[in-house]
Amino acid sequence: MERESFEDQEVADILNEYFICIKVDREERLDIDNIYMTVCQALTGQGGWPLTIFMIPEKKPFYTGTYFPKRNKYGHLGLINILTRVEGIWRNNKEQLVETSKEILETVKKSLEATSKETISKDIVHETYNEFSHFFNSVYGGFGTKPKFPTPHNVSFLLKYWKATGKERTLTIAEKTLSSIYRGGIFDHIGFGFARYSVDEKWLVTHFEKMLYDNALLATAYIEVYQATGKELYKDIIEKTFIYVLRDMTSEEGGFYSVVLNNNKSQIYEIVPFIEKQGMIEDQPTAYVCENFACNTPTSDIEQFTKLLMASNRL
Repeated sequence: MERESFEDQEVADILNEYFICIKVDREERLDIDNIYMTVCQALTGQGGWPLTIFMIPEKKPFYTGTYFPKRNKYGHLGLINILTRVEGIWRNNKEQLVETSKEILETVKKSLEATSKETISKDIVHETYNEFSHFFNSVYGGFGTKPKFPTPHNVSFLLKYWKATGKERTLTIAEKTLSSIYRGGIFDHIGFGFARYSVDEKWLVTHFEKMLYDNALLATAYIEVYQATGKELYKDIIEKTFIYVLRDMTSEEGGFYSVVLNNNKSQIYEIVPFIEKQGMIEDQPTAYVCENFACNTPTSDIEQFTKLLMASNRL
C-alpha cells in the first residue's frame, strides 16, 4: 500500500491538501496500535496492517480499514475514493462525522465493558467449530470470500478440535484449507515461502509481502496436519517453508527479518504454476494464454492476465 497509494503523487496531493497525516510505527508504539486496532476490529470485524484511521481533530475515529488500493478494485474501496468522500462530508456536513465518532467510541466502550464481564464456558469451543464449519469454503478452502488470509491459528484450532472430538469433518476442513493455500499463488512455488494474503477467493492473486509470523504459524499448522495424517505433501511444504525462512528471512547476525517485500513491478512470476508461456519484454515478466491454437497478446499486467486465465477456465 505504501508504494501503491502513499507514494503516489495524486494520492499525496489530496492528502496534503485536505488532511493532516500522521504515520505511526507500530513496532515502536504498540500502545497506540492496540487502541486503534481495537476500534478497527470493533467496526469491521477484522484487523491487520497497514491500519488506516480517519479521525476528527479531537483524535476520535470515524472510519477505519486496513488495505486500500489507490482506486476501487478486488472488492476494496480505493483510497482516492475514500479521501474525496470524507473531504466532501467534512466540508458540507461536519456534524455528521463528529456525531459518528461519538457513537463509535460509545459502541467500542460498551463492547469492551461487556466482554470484560463475560465468563467462558466449554460451549464456546463447540460454537467456534460450528462457526468455522458454516463459513468454510468447500470449493477453495479457507473461510468466507475475498480477500482471504491464511489464518493458520484457526486451522490449528480445528486440528486440536479434531483430536479431542474425532469429528472427521474438522480434519477435512483443515486439510482442504492447507492444501488449497499451498497449491494457490499465495505460496511462492519458485522461491518458496507464503505471501500475506490473497485478494481473490482462490488463493491465486496475492498481496506480495511475506511476513515472518505468517510463515512461522503456517509452518506450525502444516507440522500439526502432518502429525495428524502422515502425508508426505505436508512434510514437503514444511521443508520448503523452513528453507525460505533460513535463506531469505535470516540476517547474517542471526536474527530474523519481520517482512520481505517484493519490489518487482510485475507479479506474474508469482503465479508461475498457472502460466502457459512466460518471458521478458522490456525487462518486465510477461506471459500469455493459449487456447485452440490461438494466443492472446502478451501482458505484464497481473489483473489482465488473471482475467485471461479465468476466461479460458484455467482458474
